[in-house]
Amino acid sequence: MKCIAKLVYDDKIWLYDVKTYDNKPIRLRLESGSFDALVERVKVALPEMLDLNFNYNGDVELFFEVERMDTIRGAHAI
Repeated sequence: MKCIAKLVYDDKIWLYDVKTYDNKPIRLRLESGSFDALVERVKVALPEMLDLNFNYNGDVELFFEVERMDTIRGAHAI
């Protein structure tokens, strides 16, 4: 099964949402203070959610989409 995990940076917290490759949503949202920690949480939680939602316990190809927005000050800002 192929899944897409969308990781979004939102005010110092990484949020996560996931769907199957054919756009079936998996009802799971996680958050973490760092990108790497969230990736590890997704890798642990996703197989459990696929088993619960779809009775699927095979291999998973996991693709990550990452979205991050920061506001930065201009060069002359004090």
